[in-house]
Amino acid sequence: MTALRDYSAAVTQPTLTAGPARYDEVVGPDGSLRAGWKLLAETAVQLTDADLRRVSGDIERFLANDGVTYTPPEDVPGPWRLDPIPLIIDAAEWAHLETGLAQRTELLNAILVDLYGPQRLLSSGVLPPSVVFGHEGFLRVVARASAADTQPLLLAAADLGRNGAGEWQVLADRAQAPSGIGFAMENRRVISRVMPEMYRQAGLHRMAPFFQALRSTLIDSAPDTSPNPRVVVLSPGTHSETAYDQAFVASSLGFPLVEGSDLVMRGGAVWMRVFGRLERVDVILRRVDAAWSDALELRKNSQLGVAGLSEAVRRGNVRVVNGLGSGVLENPGLLPFLSAMCEMLLDEPLRLPSVQTWWTGDPRSQAYVLDHLDDLVVRSIDDPADLSDRPRDELRSAILAEPHRYVGQEPLVLSQSPTLDARGVSPQVLTLRTFTLRYGSTYRPLIGGLANVFESGRPASSKDVWVLKDKPEDPDQGLTDVLPLTNVRAPAAMVPRVLEDMFWFGRYAERAEDMLRLVLTAHASAEDFRSRPHTAGGASLAVLMRAIARLSGSPYGPDQLDEDFRSLLLDAHRPGSVAQSISALRDSAQSVRDQLSPDTWQAFSSTDRASAALKSYHYSHQVAESAGRMLTGILSLQGVTANMIRDPGWRMIGTGRAVERGLQLCHLLRSTTTVRRGLDVDRDLHTAVLSAAESAVTHRMRYRGYVRLAGVLELLLTDGDNPRSLAFGIAELREHLAPMPGSTGSTRPERLLDDLAEELDRADIAALTAISGENRPNLERFLDAYVAQLTRFADAVGELHFAAGPAPRSFGFAAVSE
Repeated sequence: MTALRDYSAAVTQPTLTAGPARYDEVVGPDGSLRAGWKLLAETAVQLTDADLRRVSGDIERFLANDGVTYTPPEDVPGPWRLDPIPLIIDAAEWAHLETGLAQRTELLNAILVDLYGPQRLLSSGVLPPSVVFGHEGFLRVVARASAADTQPLLLAAADLGRNGAGEWQVLADRAQAPSGIGFAMENRRVISRVMPEMYRQAGLHRMAPFFQALRSTLIDSAPDTSPNPRVVVLSPGTHSETAYDQAFVASSLGFPLVEGSDLVMRGGAVWMRVFGRLERVDVILRRVDAAWSDALELRKNSQLGVAGLSEAVRRGNVRVVNGLGSGVLENPGLLPFLSAMCEMLLDEPLRLPSVQTWWTGDPRSQAYVLDHLDDLVVRSIDDPADLSDRPRDELRSAILAEPHRYVGQEPLVLSQSPTLDARGVSPQVLTLRTFTLRYGSTYRPLIGGLANVFESGRPASSKDVWVLKDKPEDPDQGLTDVLPLTNVRAPAAMVPRVLEDMFWFGRYAERAEDMLRLVLTAHASAEDFRSRPHTAGGASLAVLMRAIARLSGSPYGPDQLDEDFRSLLLDAHRPGSVAQSISALRDSAQSVRDQLSPDTWQAFSSTDRASAALKSYHYSHQVAESAGRMLTGILSLQGVTANMIRDPGWRMIGTGRAVERGLQLCHLLRSTTTVRRGLDVDRDLHTAVLSAAESAVTHRMRYRGYVRLAGVLELLLTDGDNPRSLAFGIAELREHLAPMPGSTGSTRPERLLDDLAEELDRADIAALTAISGENRPNLERFLDAYVAQLTRFADAVGELHFAAGPAPRSFGFAAVSE
């Protein structure tokens, strides 16, 4: 038996469990496949449980390679989950759903225009005022003035579920900052790669034209005074639960991903800080909730938005998508009144029903909800969380105290779909998130969407949504062309925050690489000499481990070498460790995800797999194997950045790398070469230093294997042809700094770089190797001074190129002295 045949046989068997029957998305009551699945029967039915598990493993690997993460509320980031079995909807069923979604979004737009404009719904009694004014999403600061915008709702989403009869009902509307479209596109990309035969046979709508239409809509929504509109995606930052989704959308559309600190108000308009100047912003695709978007007029403790944004909106100087007041549409208290509002505003019946809802501000509905608290889902109009598990007396008291703030909803017996889990293929309930775009003069739903699978009432994974074409020649998304776009080249835009993240991306990448090389060198020595501590090799091993301890801030324990190596590779809380550097590197990359190639995330996937292998195997040789695989992953980042356009971001990555390489080299030399320990020990140490600095081959070819300190220092300090030397780093820093917009030839970073070059030119190798007692004081002073000056240089780069004005502060109440 194959997986779907087994599933079909199981779900059609009579059951003794009580409760209403669920609609199954694949199998009908008679055991036959649904219409959409019949077209794929030849391929789909042949899939075995083993096939699906193989595909699931491929999906997990592809998602890891793409760096797709999701952060559940009040939880830590985790991998995005995608089930291999898609949700399939045939063309006839989708046509009916598409009509309802388009009408619903048009209705929501009309409601928004009315509530912030003439308010006929309120004055006529169709909609009770308290259900609107009592909702946090209604923003008085944009009331009335926003009525001039007849299309405030450009992109909306709706969460749908089927009832037992298979009829779609709307569970919730998402109008404030709809998320998930990036996840939906990523699901499609992955599924098309891991199940190519089934994907090609399906004949479904591609999603790419919808993204093209979204880009066109955003550009076209700019104020008429903007000949070449600047569009940005406003994100709350990398700690947002949908940070990946935001970065994916920004990257796919070609718009800068910005945070509130990157924008500023001037003259009633919004501007973006770019290279010490300001550029006008015309359209903001908002992913920050409205309440947090303006610390001046809305939530005063917010640091996520732009102080004064509401004023720019009122003046019509910037278009915010969706409008700041659109959050009121997510109010479940509106659902009982949608049919009447549709009749009034559109003069037609509502085509797509909502889940049955009772607003307790109405006396009759309140009585019904209070009589059926055990049978209904109770929610606050401001919070989607289910309150039904609260004590009944407490819930009853809350409703009676503020009846306008609560609704009761009929629990929907959601449909089920086959889902792969640890037990095999089993039925799990799901919901469907759809997206609708204002394109041209009409609303167009995305033909597809994002399905969410629930286990024990909690989201567990997602599914790709396949909507089949009626005829193979039908255009994808029903779009034969996209509205014409400007062919004017968009100006480069890179805010100071992005330059800073790029700089630290380079520093953390170099830091991880250098520590990995040092760990590999020390581990190789440990394999030979850990059992012979009194030999020259054992003494040099002890010095190397103390050098590692100096760089990682942990004491050296000669009896715990394996534990120390593993800690260096796995403990992200240990300062200076490989794990800590890779974690910080990943954070920096997440902040500038829209600027980086997707190949970047394959490097992190490689390091993650190497870490997992080290955690699973406790043999000593696994340390070297995992460290080598981590190094390969980190080195691949150099290949990725080598293909970047030579813009200021790329130059900051190179600057960060050169700075960190110089610092790491100086610290390594300071720990290993400034004390004379005997001819044999010094020879072993110098050889290890050359290996850790990736210069052993060059030294061997140049000096015929004769290792002495003068040759080592010449190669690592003053040789301008050696990419690992301080001299090469100086030249590299000059090359990166000179073209930066803020550089003039006489700025503080450039002056400090000249001082570094002069310090290096004055270095006398013979003087540096001179011995006083057991120490080399000249070398000590040189390395300490170079580290201090290189640190000052790095700080000066930040002050000149990253400074973007004062840090954002919350607006509180000023203390007044009496």
